[in-house]
Formats: sequence, C-alpha cells, structure tokens
Amino acid sequence: MNLTAIDWAIVAAYFILSAGIGFAFTKRGGESLSEYFISGRQVPWWLAGASMVATTFAADTPLVVTGLVFSHGVAGNWLWWCLLMSGMLTVFFFARLWRRAHVMTDIEFAEIRYQGPPATFLRGFRAIYLGVFVNAIILGWVTKAMVKILGISLGVNPYVAVGICFVITVAYSVAAGMWAVLWTDLVQFVIKMTAVIVLAVFAVNAVGGMTALKRGVAAHFGSETAALSVLPVSIQNGGIHAYVWMPALTIGVFLFVQWWAAWYPGAEPGGGGYVAQRIFSAKTERDGVLATLFFQVAHYAVRPWPWIITGLATVVLYPNGVMVNGAPDHEAAYVQAFVDLLPTPWRGFMMAGFAAAYMSTVATQLNWGASYLVNDFYRRFIRKTATEHHYVSMSRMATVLLFLVSIVVTSQLATVEQAWKFLIGLGAGTGLVYILRWYWWRINAWSEISAMIASFVTFSYVSGSFALVLSKLHIIGADQVASWTPSVVVNAGPDADAVTLLITVAVTTVIWVATTMLTQPESPAVLESFYERVRPGGPGWAAISTKLGYGREPIPGGSLAWTNWIAGIVAVYASLFGVGKIIFGEPMAGTVMLVIAALAFVWIARSFRSELPPPVLRQQDPKPREAVAAD
Repeated sequence: MNLTAIDWAIVAAYFILSAGIGFAFTKRGGESLSEYFISGRQVPWWLAGASMVATTFAADTPLVVTGLVFSHGVAGNWLWWCLLMSGMLTVFFFARLWRRAHVMTDIEFAEIRYQGPPATFLRGFRAIYLGVFVNAIILGWVTKAMVKILGISLGVNPYVAVGICFVITVAYSVAAGMWAVLWTDLVQFVIKMTAVIVLAVFAVNAVGGMTALKRGVAAHFGSETAALSVLPVSIQNGGIHAYVWMPALTIGVFLFVQWWAAWYPGAEPGGGGYVAQRIFSAKTERDGVLATLFFQVAHYAVRPWPWIITGLATVVLYPNGVMVNGAPDHEAAYVQAFVDLLPTPWRGFMMAGFAAAYMSTVATQLNWGASYLVNDFYRRFIRKTATEHHYVSMSRMATVLLFLVSIVVTSQLATVEQAWKFLIGLGAGTGLVYILRWYWWRINAWSEISAMIASFVTFSYVSGSFALVLSKLHIIGADQVASWTPSVVVNAGPDADAVTLLITVAVTTVIWVATTMLTQPESPAVLESFYERVRPGGPGWAAISTKLGYGREPIPGGSLAWTNWIAGIVAVYASLFGVGKIIFGEPMAGTVMLVIAALAFVWIARSFRSELPPPVLRQQDPKPREAVAAD
C-alpha cells in the first residue's frame, strides 16, 4: 500500500500528539507509586471508563472478530459476548468492594483477605504468573496482530514499524505512568473508533450496498439467518436447532458456565486486572461503579458493529481469505480491506488508528504488569524500604523488561484466537473462588492456590497443551501429541473446547472445595479486619458482621444489586441486537429492542439514586502492606 505525504503527515501528527500528552504528565506520574500506577486515586469515572474501553480495543481485536465472522457469521462473537454477564457482576457486586479495599493492585488483596505463608506465597506467585507469564501472552498476541497488519499494509519491515510504535509507547508509559496511559487512551479511542466506522462504510459500498452484502453472505453461509443471526441457533420446522459449528453443549457452556467459571483478562469473575486498576484510580466509590458500567456498555454495545460489518464484507470480497506466508488467513482479510478500499487521507487515518489500538493496549499492559512486579514482588520481597523515587525507577525498568519478554512469546503464537481460547481454558474453574472470596468467610488462601494449580494442570492435560510443550522440547514426538490427549476430548468434534472447559471446571471445583473444607479458615482477627475494611455484607458474613455489632448487613446495593445486574445484561444485549437489526434493515425490531434497553437503563439510574450512602469504613492501616503481613 502506498501512503501519500498527507497520509504520513496524519500518522506523524498522531505520534506527536500521543507523545505530547504522555510527556505532559511526567512530573506528576513520577511523584510516587500511587501516582505512577493509580493516578493518586483522582480519576473521574468517564476517564477511567474510556481507558478500560480503549485498552480492550487492541490491534488484534478487529482481526479476531473478522476471523470469527468469516468462519461462523455474526453469532461467532459469542466467544466473547458471553463474558458480559461476568462484567456486569463486577459493576454491581464488586466495583464498590475493590474501591473500598484501598489497595494498589488486585494481587495485594491476598494479604488483606488472608494471612500467613499461604497468603504471602499467593501474592508473590500471582505477581510473577500474571505480571510476566499471562501479560506476555497478551502483549504477544497484540504485537503479533500489529506485525501482521504492518506486514500486509506497508512495504517496510513490520518489526521495524512495530518497534517505532513500541519506542513511543514505552517512552511516555515509562515517563508518566498511569496518567499518560489514561489520557492517551481517551484520544486513541476516538481516533480508532472513527477509523473503523469509516472502513465499515467503505466496505459496504465496495460490495454494492447492504442488500448486496446480505445476499453475498447468505450465499457463503447457506442462508441469511446463518450469516446474520445474533443467536447461534435457527428455527426450522417449528424447532430450535443449533448450528454445526456451535452445538447445543457449546452454547450452554457459553451462556451458563464460562462467564462465571473462567478467568480472562478484562472479564475476570469478581473483577481484577486492569479493570480493577482503573477502579482503584477512581475518585470515589461511585466513580468506580460508573466507570465499570460505562465500560460494559461501550465494550459490548457500541464497538462491535463496525468490526462485524467489515468482517462480513470480507466474506464477499475475499471468499478464500488472504494469503499470508503461503496459507489463507481470514483474520488478515480485515487488513487487506483497508489496503484495497480506503483512499487518502483515510489510509493515513486508519494507520494512525491501528497504531492507537496497539499503543493503548500495550501501554496499559506494561503499566499493569509493572505494578505487579514492583508493588507485589520487588517491594514486598526484595527491597521493602526504599524511597518512592527508587520504586518509580524500578517500575520504569520493569516496563521495558516486560515488552522484551513479550517479543519471545509473539513468535510462538499461531493465531490471536488461539491465544484467547488458551487463556480462557487456563483459568477455567477459578472464577467461582474469585467471586466467593468477597462474600463467604470460609474461603482461604489455600482455596485460591489449589484452584490455580488444579486449573492449570487439568487444562494442560485435557487440552493436550502439556503434550504440545513436551513435543516442542523433543521429549515426545509431534505425532504422539494426539495420543496424549484424552479420547473424550478428541472424539468430541465441534464440542471439544466445551468438553475441555467443562472437565477443567468440574475437576478444579472439586479440588478447591475439598481443599477449603480440609484446611483451616482464616483467623477471626483477619476476617474481622477484612470485614471492617470492606463491609461486603451478605449471609456469607452474617456471623462476622453480627459479632462486630453491624447485624446482618445486606450486600452493597442490597437486593437492587440483583435486579440491576439483570437490567444491565438486558440493556446491553438489547442495545447490541437492536443496533444490529437497524443496520440490517429491520428498523421496527431494532427500535423495539432499543426501547427495552432504554427502560433497563432507566431502572438502573433510578436504583442508583435511591441507594443508601456507603458505610463509614475503618480507617485504613497506614503501615506498608508487608509490615501488616509480618505482624
């Protein structure tokens, strides 16, 4: 693709703008770890929410959605749409509690909720496991997607181009920390959303309009319903039938199991990761809740359709995919579409948009991972007493180290979708522990430790990942990998992923529940301290709250939390499906769905206004977290 001087000027202007915004906060971000990682807890809800949305709009996202749509139609997006239910749990059940915990990272929570060597181990292990291992996988697939984008679109070495993006991103991330990440995220989100909307318009025009698009995808998938239905089922002869690519078991797992049972970055049951980091940054408890709600709405209801429309257009424009390294690549069709369809200056704007998508995610992942390494490992275990300036300097070094590790991981990933599924499977079965630890006093550190180990081991064996690693190490032959995978999974066909997840969830749940019952609960002093700090309420803490003189407190938000959770799910799905109906020429059905969404949002707003003020919490302990743990 040839970029004109105007295109390059737009790209250059974007880099200058991002760097300028980032460096403007260098002095403030370097004042302390609190400023560097959570912006001194002074962020308004709209900025924190926009940053959450920008982070999850990475360079890989439009590509993987295109791959899903190419293979399965619109309904293929249930791989990630199902996670809304977990996200809404975070809004109404956990955002307030995270803000009350008054921690710098969600891993630090371990030594507030638990005590002793198990809690210390859990904090240190998760700092390395999530901060390095999981973070490197995420950075790796984002970088892989950007390499693919630049390799197809520009006549330059893609690694050199990615390196330029990296240098600029690391420069402002290292210099200013979270303040730079937040404000550049806001600008980057506006740029990349504009770019993908413009591409969707050009893509539809390229196939001859919406009518021609619907006709073309109907021919590819066998029917218009198979291509455009938002549900992975069809109604035939008076009955409901699942599509072959997503059998009934898989649908059931997505809708009733995966969202609460599986850990996934950005959609953790009970919250966590960079979502929790934005909640910690919020000015108030209410700001944290509103930021998380804004994220769920924008993430699921606002963003997907431009990607999906372009993905459908690529089915017609490139029915055999795009050749990459001698093989057809359906994800790459998205990149080929903007190369072939966009004129100047939109080419330059789209390149700036992809750079923005890449840089916003990388900046967040680097800052998030560095917070674990420095706050929860280095400061906790290696150098407990040092100046804030020293810890900020170490944070900047950790930021650079994480990206270098991610480069190694990038070379080992086959597809972005593969990495998504791997992380979902790897965390299967742990989700319920992360939910219950807030609302049931009996959960202890061993519950979390056993769940993590059981999930990792079970998934690695059942999915064949363990055998694949052995083959890479030449311990077994590549032809022996299948024989190491349980036959119940091999013979499951299209249900293989669902069967793998169900087995992993079942085994993991049995192990962590048994471990919880066979080990000692946390001491009364720790449980009482945690309760006074967070005041989670609910029947799971009734004995503790009564002993402390609070009586049987309800959960934050009371019974309205449950109705708000349901209303939130209805509002977002109705918005998502309603917009889709309107786009595909069904304005009446779309309008009805949007009215339903509006009513659900009105219910949520009304319940927010009627909520009681938050309780007065125990004064936070001024001692460093490691000192508290050592007492």
